[in-house]
Order: sequence, then structure tokens, then C-alpha cells
Amino acid sequence: MSSAPQLSDGKPPEGGAPASPVPPGPVAPIALTPTGTQSAEVLFLRRVIVAGLNIALYLALAGWAWSILAQGGWTLVDLLLFVCFLFGTPWAVLGFWNSVIGLWLLHGRGDAMAQTAPFAALADPAAPIALRTAIFMTLRNEDPARALHRMKLIKAELDASGEGDKFAYFLLSDTNRDDVAAEEEAGVAAWKAEAGEGAAITYRRRTDNAGFKAGNVRDFLERWGHDFDLMLPLDADSLMDARTILHHVRIMQANPRLGILQSLVVGMPSKSAFARIFQFGMRQGMRSYTMGQAWWVGDCGPFWGHNALARIAPFRDECHLPVLPGGPPFGGHILSHDQVEATFMRRAGYEVRVMPEECGSWEENPPTILEFMKRNTRWCQGNLQYFKLLGTRGLYPVSRFQLVWAILMFLGIPAWTFMLPLAALKPFDGEPLALFPAASALTLYILFTIMNLMPKIAGLVDIMLTKGGTARYGGTTKFLFAGLSEIVFAWILGAADTFRTTIFIIGLLFGKSVTWGGQARDAHGVPWDVAVSNLWPQTLFGILVVGLMAATSIEFAAWSLPLTLGFLIAIPFAVWSADPGLGARLYRRGLYAIPEEIETPEIIARAQAQNGGAA
Repeated sequence: MSSAPQLSDGKPPEGGAPASPVPPGPVAPIALTPTGTQSAEVLFLRRVIVAGLNIALYLALAGWAWSILAQGGWTLVDLLLFVCFLFGTPWAVLGFWNSVIGLWLLHGRGDAMAQTAPFAALADPAAPIALRTAIFMTLRNEDPARALHRMKLIKAELDASGEGDKFAYFLLSDTNRDDVAAEEEAGVAAWKAEAGEGAAITYRRRTDNAGFKAGNVRDFLERWGHDFDLMLPLDADSLMDARTILHHVRIMQANPRLGILQSLVVGMPSKSAFARIFQFGMRQGMRSYTMGQAWWVGDCGPFWGHNALARIAPFRDECHLPVLPGGPPFGGHILSHDQVEATFMRRAGYEVRVMPEECGSWEENPPTILEFMKRNTRWCQGNLQYFKLLGTRGLYPVSRFQLVWAILMFLGIPAWTFMLPLAALKPFDGEPLALFPAASALTLYILFTIMNLMPKIAGLVDIMLTKGGTARYGGTTKFLFAGLSEIVFAWILGAADTFRTTIFIIGLLFGKSVTWGGQARDAHGVPWDVAVSNLWPQTLFGILVVGLMAATSIEFAAWSLPLTLGFLIAIPFAVWSADPGLGARLYRRGLYAIPEEIETPEIIARAQAQNGGAA
């Protein structure tokens, strides 16, 4: 260690008198994270700052809500409203600060990656690949041709890089339909014949779905894990380019104590109107949000279960999931396995990190609101199972908080859903309307709405401040139109989905459970009768709530529309957003385009060609 005093950037001072020598004696070592690339003390201070910001804002909002509801005395409606507010607010508060911090890192400091991913700097871009990596795709009643085509594209790019011999490929099937399984087997056989003798391609079909996807991966680890150093799990809708895979492998190679490296996964170009608009909004907010999150979670980062590299030995030996006591829905095998595995990996002494930058890592998003809600209910049940894991021994505090955070993601949804009818009932609870501080309540509502939208706002500002940023989305005019209209889309989607999730959570309390099946990934329409049969409860709920509000005043009902419109128009929204004709028109005009549509990477172009264009 140099005896010269260090500045904040680690450099000795320039100019002036020579630095005074440091008195002789032992120097306390700096505690570092397992990879040795970041100060544990710095991370601790960041976490203290983030905790302070979140607690301060949460208490301020809670105090404001208290002062509003306390006017004229407390009623049962007031009490229920306040409890719902307390449960519904934490997720929004954390999202606000993550986005603000991320935007500051991206445009305030100028060294965002150095602050959030210092481990990446150790990777030598010219270093030969020394680690063996198994790339596998987990399947259950998916389109075999589509999945195999993506694996072929990844293999072709890696082979062309000259490093292809360090990778092997596995199709891990949990398919329970014999016709689909026959297609899988025939497709893999044809691929192996095309690749030539000795190709490292393996197909395995389990006879049951024990443990769901995590059980599928566990079977791979027990049978083949000893032959590889790293694994790269992919979903049936995943795609990664060779450049990203090789870069991330080199990062893992340079950091032996890096256990999981999660890439930032973004959506692929789509002709589905629903998917286009949804993933446009996700794309803007993810960069600043993930950057802000990575700044303080550091070595206790997220794992999303796919498009991520994991070190096999500790994953196999230390990340074995428990079978939770009791039966479904909260007991048994864990549905949302990935974040639990991340906490176990960190407990084993390995870092879990996310690369908070856009790279060649993609997935497809649900093409309709009905598929979107189906996916969310599975995540909801899986996340709520984490209640039984909060007492697990040895977890790091931030890792334990990651589980709490995942629970809050869904626990706050029924709180906000119940707040709407409670707000509609408030004028009828016996308190004089003249005593209610309507102006203060409206101001809180507006500010909270802006705060809740902060991930999207930060994403839009990030793109506007980035040189050439809007050009990657088709130009400033199209970008701003898409950005502002997507907020309305998100409001409508949010209402319909939160009501569905609320009903599902109530069902969980009575033993209802999801089943694990395939997902529809191609653009398709939603018939009116299907939309009505699935979404009539949302419509009825909206009519009742808005009707009650309108009985008090039309202005009250009108101000509620950002939160209630989605209930009223859920049925036509489902039909409209899935209309193939609308999707085709948006695609032709370049509306809600993402960068890969403006300048399409070769691997995506080849993936699209297999389906006759964007999904």
C-alpha cells in the first residue's frame, strides 16, 4: 500500500509539496467484498443512505396521510384507508429512490459502471476462455422449433467466435404432452445430425415436473454439473449474442468469487401491440432503476433465473432449495426459485451481481394482457412463499431484505385495490365533508402519482439526456409520443392486473394454487367473448367504484380516472391491445419501437426470420 495520501478517486495529489509520510506501524486492512473489487464499508454506507432516504420519505408520506384522515376524528373507513396506505406505499417509495439514484449515476457522476460493477473491469477482453460452460434451455410444452432455433443461433455465433469448444448445449424438457415431446426429440436429433458427430448437444426429458423449473435445473446439476464450471440458463423465449456471453464468461473467469452474474434482459422487437407498448415502457425505466438498485445492493444482487451465468459448484452444493412445510399454495416446492438461490449463493461466500447495462440479452414479453396476468399470478404465489424463508439462518441482511422486497411487490397490490372502494365510501362515513382537507388530499394524490411514475420518468429523462438517445427509438417525436402514451397504457394495464392479482391472493388464502404450464408467446388476437369471461369482474368493480365517487361529485370521479379507468375499459383494452391489425400498423409506422428494431442485430434478424418477422 502506498504511503501517499489518497484522494477519493484513489490517486495521489498532484503538484505542491511532497506528501508527508505515513507514520510507520500496522495498517488496518480494508474489508472488501468476496471478489476484492469493492469496499464493504462503502457498500454499507450506501445502504445506510438508501435506508435513510426510504424511511424518511415513507414516514413523511404516512404522516401526511395521517393528518388528512385524522381531520374530524377517526372512522373505520379512515383506519382501513390508513392501513392500506401503509402496506401499499413501500414498493413505490423504493422504486422512486432507485430511479432517482440511477439517473444521478448515469448523468450526474459519469462513472456509473465503475460505481455499480467494479468487478467487470478485471475482465481481459482478449483472454482465452478457460472455463467450460453449459448453456441450457428449460422447456415445458413450448414450441420446439422456436426454442431449438434460438439455441442453434447461439451455438453458431459462439462457434464463429473460435471459442465454441468451451460450450455445450442442453435441452431440458419437462414437457408432459407426447406430441410436443416427439417434436422436441425429432428436432434435437436433426440438430445433432446437422452439427456433426461429437457435437456437444444433449436432450433430456423428465417424466414428471417435480420441483418445477428449479427441479429441472437440479436434475441437470446432479447428472452433468460436475463436467462444467459455469451454466447459462435460458427460458424458451430467451436469446443472447456471443459477444455478451463471452464478455460475461471472461468476467466470471476474472472473478472466482463471483457466483451469479445477471445480465440486464430487455424485450425483443414484436408485432404484438400489447408487447410493443409494454416493453417500450419497461425499456426506459429498467436502466436507471437497475443502476440505482445495483449501487446499493452490490454483492447481494438479483437473479432472474435466466440469461445469467452461475458458477456450478457452489450453486449445486449450496443453493439446494428446501421443500416448504405444508401443502400448496404456500408450502411444497418453491415456484419463484431464483431470488432464493441468489440469497443462498451469497450466504455461501460468493457475490451475486447484475450488469446494469444494455447488452445482447433479450426475452419476449407476453403478447396479450391475459398472458401477462397469467404469468404474474405464478410470480405472485412464488413470491408470497418467501414468508416461510425469512427466518432462514445465515442470510445476509440485504439478501433477506431482497425476499421482503419481493413479498412487498405483491402484498401492496391488494392494499391499493382496496383503497379505491374505501376512498369512494369516505364521503358516506358520517364525517362532515366540510372538515375533510380535500386540497391536501389531492396534492398528496398528485405527488404520489408522480413518485409512482418515477421509474418511467427517469427512463424518459435518461434517454433525452443521452447523446443520440431518442434516435435509437425512431426520433424525438415518436419517442415522446410513445413515452407519454405508454404511461396511459400502464395505468390501464395496472388497474386490470392489480384487480386480478388481488382476487388471486384472496384465493390463495382459501387454498387456490397455480399450475405450471407453457406460455403463449406469439402475437394473437383476444376474442370478445374470451375478454368478457376473463375481465367482467374488473368492469363491474370499476362501475361500482366510479359510480360511488360520481354520487359524491363528478370531479371526484374524474380525478380517480388514472387509477380507475383501467377497470372500466378492461374488456375493450384486452381486445384492442391484442388486435393483430393494430400491432401491424404500429410496426409499419415504427411506433413504440425499441433500439433493436431501428438497428437490428444479426442474431435477432435470424430469429425473426424463423417466424416470418417480429414475434
